[in-house]
Amino acid sequence: MDYQQALDYLYSFIAGQQGASRPPPMMNLVRTRALLAALGNPHHAMPSVIIAGTKGKGSTAALLEAIVRAAGLRTGLWTSPHLHTYRERIQVNRTPMTRDELVRAVESIQPVIESMMSGPVGAPVTFAIGFALALRYFAEHAVDLAILEVGVGGRFDSAAVVTPILSVITPISYDHMDLLGDTLAQIAWEKAGIMKPGVPVISAPQHPEARETLIRCAAEIGAPLYFVRDTLAPSAIQDDHSIGAWPIPAGQGLDIEPQQRFLFDIAPSLPGVFQKVNARLATGAALLLRDAGLPIADDAIARGLADARWPGRMEIIDGAPPIVLDGAHNGESMRQLVQSLRCLFPNRRYVVVFGASRDKDLERMLPELAPAVDALVLTASRHPRALVALDELRQRFIPLVREGVTIDIVLDPAEALAHARAYATDDDLICVTGSLFIVAAAREALGLAQERD
Repeated sequence: MDYQQALDYLYSFIAGQQGASRPPPMMNLVRTRALLAALGNPHHAMPSVIIAGTKGKGSTAALLEAIVRAAGLRTGLWTSPHLHTYRERIQVNRTPMTRDELVRAVESIQPVIESMMSGPVGAPVTFAIGFALALRYFAEHAVDLAILEVGVGGRFDSAAVVTPILSVITPISYDHMDLLGDTLAQIAWEKAGIMKPGVPVISAPQHPEARETLIRCAAEIGAPLYFVRDTLAPSAIQDDHSIGAWPIPAGQGLDIEPQQRFLFDIAPSLPGVFQKVNARLATGAALLLRDAGLPIADDAIARGLADARWPGRMEIIDGAPPIVLDGAHNGESMRQLVQSLRCLFPNRRYVVVFGASRDKDLERMLPELAPAVDALVLTASRHPRALVALDELRQRFIPLVREGVTIDIVLDPAEALAHARAYATDDDLICVTGSLFIVAAAREALGLAQERD
């Protein structure tokens, strides 16, 4: 088996595509448990943190991983989706597994998968197989902490089979509504599925509807729940559930001594106003991990925040004009992207390259983006889920943009970026957004991808 054959084998189990059926949600957990058991339950070999949420999961995971690694601990990082190569999903100390390692891992797991296919449980989907490969890889490399990002939801995601030492919930908003529900309460209930009895949970600031759901779910199972705020204002002390950036319990009637935990400003290396919330969440998570016994000092938190990297999320490419790459793909993410652009690049014209997946909530995305656009280039990735009806997309944008804004269609993302660069002046800003697939294509066109699958 060569590398491409290994990838083809993994992708042959994608649910809902290429004729593969999507299993009932509970069956994903049954099959993931069976697969992990057949591999010797590698998740029992190391402590872990599970991160769920709608926005900021990857950024929070990257920030927390950098903090833990700065403390001298060996880290395992499981994230999705990837930008350029599948191996980005499985990293030890931020180094992806090699091609040869992935081939060997797939070859070794293939007999297990085929045995499950003919058994009563059935074969796991691609995501669960990759998740199991990651856990076994982390166990083989004796990581001190595995940081596991949930794929979709939480309650029925493969990560839910793991009992972590800490659960983390990033901001919750509308996404994957066909799977998770169309209210914030329903979506929050799905995210709350990563909570475990007695295991601390720390959450970003949430919309009241989501917040109350998380408090209720945590109380029902007896999980200590903490919130962080997105401000350090003294008035935050009046909040019953959170004090400044300190995580304190919510919903359980517990108490925590407000130690002098923040003797330095939280200054993440990742730009964007939304990254400040992710940085405070990662910091709060690091403090709870320290309470659990991990040797994470304040200077490790500061160094980790300063050194973290997460390409494709408010990634700034210096130049004339500068280029911002951001995979915002729901309404709230788009709102925060526009807010960040206006904060970091005021008084510029915004030339936007936009492409989306067809299952995304354009009803919320387009009204957030359109008022900020001075010129628009619509494009589509080669991914099977790409929105390719660009003429229809253009018609949806027309009533939302200002009069006189040009809207061009360029099918190829690399050519769309070139079109935007030819159109823009040195004083403008180019932003590529709407989908990580479009961002990945732009990074490849800019020579920022060292390799790709």
